[in-house]
Amino acid sequence: MRCSPSPRREHDAGAPLRYPPQPTQTEPLIDHDHKHSLTARGVTIVVPAFNEEDGIEGVIERLDALALAVPVEILVVDDGSTDGTPRVLERLRTKYKQLRIEKHLVNRGYGAALKTGFARARHEVVVITDGDGTYPEKKIEELLAHIDDGADMVVGSRTGLDVHVPFVRRPAKAVLRRLASFLAGTPIPDLNSGLRAIRRDLVLMYRPILPSGFSFTTTITLAALTNDHRVDYVPINYAKREGLSKIRPIRDTLAFTALILRTVMYFNPLKVFVPIAVLIGLGLGVSLYYDCFVSSPVNLSDKTTILFFAFIQLLAVGTLADLVEKRSRL
Repeated sequence: MRCSPSPRREHDAGAPLRYPPQPTQTEPLIDHDHKHSLTARGVTIVVPAFNEEDGIEGVIERLDALALAVPVEILVVDDGSTDGTPRVLERLRTKYKQLRIEKHLVNRGYGAALKTGFARARHEVVVITDGDGTYPEKKIEELLAHIDDGADMVVGSRTGLDVHVPFVRRPAKAVLRRLASFLAGTPIPDLNSGLRAIRRDLVLMYRPILPSGFSFTTTITLAALTNDHRVDYVPINYAKREGLSKIRPIRDTLAFTALILRTVMYFNPLKVFVPIAVLIGLGLGVSLYYDCFVSSPVNLSDKTTILFFAFIQLLAVGTLADLVEKRSRL
């Protein structure tokens, strides 16, 4: 589905936002200039930070030490931190020339910080990473090589040999990943990794549907995959975080499930409606068999009638939703 960037301004982040012209179709954003790589023009590294005084200095130090051989800016978006993060960032600003800082007056969410970062980025390629020291910054060079090879987004997949994900979160993450892979129609090694390189145009294209919370990365992953953008994966390790996690396991798992269903319905509604219709159809078949061949006397029950109408309605609504989605692409 075609999306155009929202004209909304980030009032507490500085100057008005300006967006580049957006593609009119959701085709892979391939760079046709073969003389120079896309990353050679410059890379912006966006670091959203909310109460990360324990880890942000180490992250900035490691990012500044990267030898990428391209123009680099490090853009930290302070998302209304209430601890010592602003003080640490002000001190680091005088130490690192590549460092820029954008501030939200209040905490608006992980996704909101990233959207501010992409809007303010000076370069066409944006790398995102967290401010808690969990992601291996040395892998950024490998991510950028995939962008130069034609990828629209490269995800640092937390499938390396040293991955520290809390055990209680692993079952939910595995279920969500399998659900998303099924609905997207392609394997997804890591659905919501916070280390990735992305073409800026890709995010600005889908900005109106990107949430302000932790589900930003999940949404942009599903949006890219269901619209045939090239998404590559690079295995990475994942360290223990510095400071306290902002993830709320039960609440966020339920929210991620709803988000996956909603996002896939937005781009490919039949992927959601058809499996549900098949399950109801199976129930209809069993109920009809019982009414006709087991029940005595033969009697068409209310249950069979309800299942029949539910089956027809799901197929009808799913077909209409798919027609609307396809029509919007023309």
